[in-house]
Amino acid sequence: MPIISQSPATGEVFAQFDELNSEQIENKLALSKSAFAVWKKVSFEDRAEFMRRAAGKIRERKKDLAILMAEEMGKVLKFGDGEAEKCALVCEYYADNAAKFLSDKNIATKAKESFVRFDPLGAVLAVMPWNFPFWQVFRFAAPALMAGNVGLLKHASNVPRCALAIEEVFRDSGFPEGVFQALLIGSKAVEKIILDERVVAVTLTGSEVAGSQVAATAGKALKKSVLELGGSDPFIVLKDANLTLAIKTAAAARLQGNVGQSCIAAKRFIVEKEIASEFTAGLVKEFSALKVGDPLDAATDVGPMVSLDSLETIDQQLQTSLSLGAKLECGGQRVGEQGFFYTPAVVSGVKKGMPLFDEEVFGPIAPVIAVADEAEAVRVANDCAYGLGGTIFSGNVELAKQLAAQLETGTVYINGQMKSDVSLPFGGIKKSGFGRELGEYGILEFVNIKTIVVENG
Repeated sequence: MPIISQSPATGEVFAQFDELNSEQIENKLALSKSAFAVWKKVSFEDRAEFMRRAAGKIRERKKDLAILMAEEMGKVLKFGDGEAEKCALVCEYYADNAAKFLSDKNIATKAKESFVRFDPLGAVLAVMPWNFPFWQVFRFAAPALMAGNVGLLKHASNVPRCALAIEEVFRDSGFPEGVFQALLIGSKAVEKIILDERVVAVTLTGSEVAGSQVAATAGKALKKSVLELGGSDPFIVLKDANLTLAIKTAAAARLQGNVGQSCIAAKRFIVEKEIASEFTAGLVKEFSALKVGDPLDAATDVGPMVSLDSLETIDQQLQTSLSLGAKLECGGQRVGEQGFFYTPAVVSGVKKGMPLFDEEVFGPIAPVIAVADEAEAVRVANDCAYGLGGTIFSGNVELAKQLAAQLETGTVYINGQMKSDVSLPFGGIKKSGFGRELGEYGILEFVNIKTIVVENG
């Protein structure tokens, strides 16, 4: 089946690619093995120089990469520009810090000498999603390659030109052939590649279903896996919060520059009753001011959803919730017949038993859930299968920190928008996956943590 690059805004087909056949996959796996044998011996200093060149290439091509994201998956230009810049930053971060993170660690024991060293593993397969088509890849690739591993990318099938553009960045930055390769393959080919002895580990960002399948395959082969899956992040607003700031942050956090199609987008707005009406009205005002339209238009705030199926899924979640008593405050309409545009919606009166409460909503719908106090806010926040991120707005930071400790998530932001930061570990618990990316913890996921003890001599 061909892999097609097609606009979710206009339906225009930009390119079509044949999937790699068995012989081509074999050649790429063989190349990854030979490339690792060379790359693992390259010094941190030299690896860092390659990685800094990659950061420079990204910045040189930032405008073109943003256009490519807009064309293939509908990201608005200004957010595509920001995504590209973040990719450059993560390359520079690991170029600057990898040697320090992976330096030998001396540990005092009864032996003459004891220390821990960190060795690369080999070829790591990355199965990546379409919603942040550059960032998701570089946040894996920068630490993995700086650690001495080599990368194989199975990107989402709707962003093949993004995948090839990433490979081109590494190639044009002088990385040895085979250190990073894009595999234009369908999902059916993934299992066989994971099971191949030349692949030592796998990382996936994507759906719960895809994650469980990949983890099962990796487990069967006794290979390391890291999963960053779905999220239904709570956004708690207490009555003593700076409401103006909370509302503006809530609007940005729900849409995340990607029409709400983000694992770490705020998806459940849990607000104390005393301020729920004012918060809801403010969010309606913010959403109503946004321009929905062509992602290639610099004036656009909200582009298209990625597919008709995605649009219909969130609309069904909305309609079912409305039939169960929720109230639509604004938005929630498809715009036009061409492309997959959907007006951002605010919904009040959301309760347990409604899809907008119980399920991950991967699109621009903001459910507002009124609660009696902070204790109920925490209970509602944790009444969820996912545990990726969360946000708390309160004028009492010490109280917010106490509540943050109770949230069942991998990250909590207080009085600010939940996001990933290159220097901080990122990942989730429960059905949001396991393992961590970014920061010092992220680079340790794909190394052999080796203990060496000298007793005598």
